[in-house]
Amino acid sequence: METISIIDASKHVDEEVRIGVWLTNKRSSGKIAFLQLRDGTAFFQGVVVKSNVSAAVFALAKEVRQEESLYVTGTIHQDKRSHFGYEIEISEIEEVGASEDYPITPKEHGVDFLMDHRHLWLRSKRQFAVMQIRNEIIRATYEFFNKEGFIKIDAPILTGSAPEGTTELFHTKYFDKDAYLSQSGQLYEEAGAMAYGKVFSFGPTFRAEKSKTRRHLIEFWMIEPEMAFMHQEQSLEVQERYIAFLVQSVLDNCQYELKLLERDPEVLRRYTELPYPRISYDEAIQLLTDSGEFPDVKWGDDFGSPEETFLAEHFSKPVFVVNYPKAIKPFYMKPHPTRTDVVICADLLAPEGYGEIIGGSERATDVRYLTEQIKKAGLDEKDYEWYLDLRRYGSVPHSGFGLGLERAVTWITGEEHIREAIPFPRLLNRIYP
Repeated sequence: METISIIDASKHVDEEVRIGVWLTNKRSSGKIAFLQLRDGTAFFQGVVVKSNVSAAVFALAKEVRQEESLYVTGTIHQDKRSHFGYEIEISEIEEVGASEDYPITPKEHGVDFLMDHRHLWLRSKRQFAVMQIRNEIIRATYEFFNKEGFIKIDAPILTGSAPEGTTELFHTKYFDKDAYLSQSGQLYEEAGAMAYGKVFSFGPTFRAEKSKTRRHLIEFWMIEPEMAFMHQEQSLEVQERYIAFLVQSVLDNCQYELKLLERDPEVLRRYTELPYPRISYDEAIQLLTDSGEFPDVKWGDDFGSPEETFLAEHFSKPVFVVNYPKAIKPFYMKPHPTRTDVVICADLLAPEGYGEIIGGSERATDVRYLTEQIKKAGLDEKDYEWYLDLRRYGSVPHSGFGLGLERAVTWITGEEHIREAIPFPRLLNRIYP
């Protein structure tokens, strides 16, 4: 008799198998006990028929508690009524680990309660589905960039300078020097691009700002590609191919998880249709003004959630907003060739109210211009000498972008709140061991 995982049940229909599981819920009548089981690969139902098992097995089926660990032995059957499509008719149950008074019971719990128990919340169906899709997005990310000829460069997590100022960075001491938890790996990826052409990083980033909105985390994972000999329009083409590839990979490989989340695949399919619309910041301001819904919006404002939601819903698919005002963007972005008030950049806004999922730009290449911008940003030029060297020795047009993994996962899964979608890493302002 073979020991299998639940996910492999389809390969063992009408066969007797053994599976290590946890009990998530149960119900019973006088003659049948229904056990809801999970093993980390999927969820399905175990059926214990009183007339087909010993009295001891049936009694145990009625007594086992939520999240008790078990070995169950039985025969796999098709079950077209379930999301999963299969169930196991159980003949034997072996107790492994006891569980008493499990705190997350089969009822509604508040988010604060679930956050305090997120080490256990991970076991729930929705968290399972989200984390499986997150894993698929990570897998597809590596596949996409490998196919596109990128190599991965790991940027340091402790840095001596900041790409976007230091007001939102976690400060620490690196022996006798100031250091910060990384806000972005971008500047280091630019060095990598000058060495290898096309590179990307994938690592943790940090923001030392208190926020309880769906749009911001203190700690999150960022995918940051940088590409030499590439202008902004070419970069936008890479970005939209990447997003469409991620969505298609989830559609191809996570149908079960999408069903658990009740996420409509047809909505996601719309996001695989390229190209995505492109509008200028000027045009975006005009759309917002003409709508009558944003009477206070004016040129030079950065967009918040209501504005980004309106713009993305206007197109019913992801939309690039290009060439934002220079005053609200970081120092490293390339100035527009015919205007002094905007820079060559773009944000990709996701529909359904999820806002910006990618921010990117063409990078400035003129040493004097960059030096001026570094000083205007209140940064120490000495900290950026190495960055300026990239322009002194064989500089080329180059572009890059960053995608926040957690926000992208939240959008693709259709979850209502980023803190509900991602139980790890540390969210909001709580610190856990």
